[in-house]
Order: sequence, then C-alpha cells, then structure tokens
Amino acid sequence: MQTYDLIIKKRDGQELTPEEIEFLINGYVQGEIPDYQMAAMAMAIFFQGMGREETVALTRALVQSGETVDLSGIKGTKVDKHSTGGVGDKVSLILIPLLATLGFKAPKMSGRGLGHTGGTVDKLQGIPGFRTDLSKSEFIDQVNRVGAAIIGQTKNLAPGDKMLYSLRDVTGTVDSIPLIASSIMSKKIAGGAGNLVLDVKFGRGAFMQDREKARSLAETMVNIGQGMGRKTRAVLSSMEQPLGRAVGNNVEVNEAIDCLQGNGPPDLEEVVIALAQAALQMEFPELTAERAREKIKRVWEEGKPWDKFQEFVEAQGGHLSGELPLAREFYLKADASGFVGELDARIIGRCSVILGAGRKTKEEEVDHQVGILLHKKHGEQVKENEVLATVFARDEKVFSEAMQFLKKAWVIQENKPEDLLLLGDVIG
Repeated sequence: MQTYDLIIKKRDGQELTPEEIEFLINGYVQGEIPDYQMAAMAMAIFFQGMGREETVALTRALVQSGETVDLSGIKGTKVDKHSTGGVGDKVSLILIPLLATLGFKAPKMSGRGLGHTGGTVDKLQGIPGFRTDLSKSEFIDQVNRVGAAIIGQTKNLAPGDKMLYSLRDVTGTVDSIPLIASSIMSKKIAGGAGNLVLDVKFGRGAFMQDREKARSLAETMVNIGQGMGRKTRAVLSSMEQPLGRAVGNNVEVNEAIDCLQGNGPPDLEEVVIALAQAALQMEFPELTAERAREKIKRVWEEGKPWDKFQEFVEAQGGHLSGELPLAREFYLKADASGFVGELDARIIGRCSVILGAGRKTKEEEVDHQVGILLHKKHGEQVKENEVLATVFARDEKVFSEAMQFLKKAWVIQENKPEDLLLLGDVIG
C-alpha cells in the first residue's frame, strides 16, 4: 500500500477503504508518512469530502491511535454531552447535574478552553478547592456514588487527531465537515462516552456560522456515533448572540448557579431542557416530548439539580459559599434610545479574550474574575445612558482596550426587531 496512490485515489473522488484509512493514520502517527503527504491527503478530503463509512473509519482509526478510557465500571446508562462551543456557553454546568437527577450517569471529560472563555473545567477551577485531576478510579467511584463528575481530559486520547489538527491548522483545511466531525467524535469515544448528546451551534458566535453547514456537521457527527455503536442525538441551537447574560468564568458559574436555582435566563434554561429532553427520548423512545419536558421541569422545580450540583462539587473538593468573586466593575452605557436590533456574539467573545477570560494559546492561564454581564439583549428596550453591560476588568487600561470593540456589539434601532430563532432541528 502506497501513500501516493491513496492521495491520488481520494483526489479523484474515490472512497478509501477502512484498511487504507487505518494505514494512513498509523503511518502518520508513527512518523512513517511525512507531513507533506498527509497535508495533501487533508486537502484532497477538503475538496472531495468523505462518505459515511469513510468518516466512521477515520474516527475509529483516530480513536485507536492512542489510549482509550474504559468506563465499563460505571453502572447504569452513561450520557455524555459535547458542545461545538460559543459565547456564554455554560450549559454543561447545568446539564450534567440535571442528567444525574433524571437517573443517568453523567461522566464528563472536558479539555481546556481555547477562545472566548475557559472551558467547563477552567470555569469549575474558579471554585475554591475544586479538583479536576481525579484518578480514573476516583472518577468512576464518584459517578457511581453521585451520578456526575467533570474532570480534565486525558492527554493521550486520540494523538492522531492532535497531529492531524495541527497540520490542518496551517494548511487551510480546518473547515472540512468530515475532518471536524471525526476530530470531535474521536476524542469523545476514546474518552469512554456512552450515549451522546450534541449541542451544535450556528450563528455569528459559533464555529459553524451557517445554519445549514451546522446541520450537516450535526448529521455527520450523529452518523459517526451511531456507526460506532453509540446512541447519538444532536440539537441545533443559536449562537447569534451570547447564551444567557454572563460571559467569563466566575460570572458564568454564578449564572449557572442562578439557573440551577430556577432564576436563570430563559434562553439558557431552554437550551438545557432541549438537550436533557434529547437524552431522555433517545434512551426512552416511547416518551413523548411533552412527558419528557414535564419530567425535567418537575425535578428542576423540586431543586434536585441544584442539590446534585452541590453534591458533585463537594465530592471533588470544592467549597461553595455565595457568589464567586469578580474583578472591578466598569459600565457600558447606551448612547441612544430604542430597541436592541443586534448583539454581535463575535465581538463580545473578542472582548472577553482582551479582558483575560479566554486564552489565545493552550498554555495561557485564564483570569477567573474578569468577564461581561449583559443587561440588554436582542429585542429589549433601552433608554439613552442606560447600562448595556457591566464589565469586570482588572484595571481601566484593559477596560478601555476592550471598549474600543465592545461598544460596536450593540445596534440600537427605532423599532422592535423580530425574535431570533433559539433552537433548530433535533437530529438522530
């Protein structure tokens, strides 16, 4: 088998066999296939795409390129969740304890965030004493006892994906749905995922901004999950504006706690319910949408997800005593009256990074106490000089730097705009 021949085969639009794909990934990981040949293959895939069987085979080869986590010691139905990311996305903090109260086991491994804010693990590390480095046995034991745990991702999962992604990043082949889908799913499956619920974002603040492309990505990921023996369902949700009102680390944890206590923003609660409903109906297909939502609402109103959040935080060494601390407050005020016609999630995300809530490289540390609290969102009425956002910044210099962009995020118009679509299709 020759790499050159396989490049030509894919370049000409033919499907690669599972054996050929395994040969390519193994050869690349072992250093037998050079970067320039794998870059040529990535470009051929970028232009020609991959069929369902090819994409499943690629994912399987990436999974087998390194360690896999065996979570068979966890009793019960395991449900994992993945989001394609966005601005103000603190859904996992709420969904994981909610799933545990619904009778599922919710073991979650999360990587370090890169972009607008920290990842789920980064956010939880703002809680004093919270441990994200549980051993495998501690992780399994906690999920069996408590029903939920969130820890940092093992470094040796799917090393072939890490190598391939680094190559795609510098060769203009990142934006390929088969390569994106296999990258995401290989890490989840190598991490021992059982049933999978996927939150696939579309809109200006999402990785996949076009709704139809987001749908195509969701379909591909669901096909991979099902092709590898996992029950998988995807929910499309909007990231046209930030989700909820908090963007940052501690400020998002504080909002997640409010939501768990029944006082959260309606859009955040609705996305969480949609994902929990997908998990329930995937496992119990006889359950109607109405009955699934009733069950979710009932446990939420009884305060069980909030109790479960406190239980799993305490189990991982965390100490919750009121709201998490935030940096110095600054204010952005409206320069006109009217309605918010647009709230650009991309700009909010960029400002979050300027403040220090996100990281440009994986080696950087996030600042847990900085962030943005949005007081006015799409469609809401605003008066001149009314506060649009509270900005938590370390000093006035950083706030001024962020302000150059932040004030452009809001478009105030005379008439009230139409409501934005929050949830799209459910796939799977």
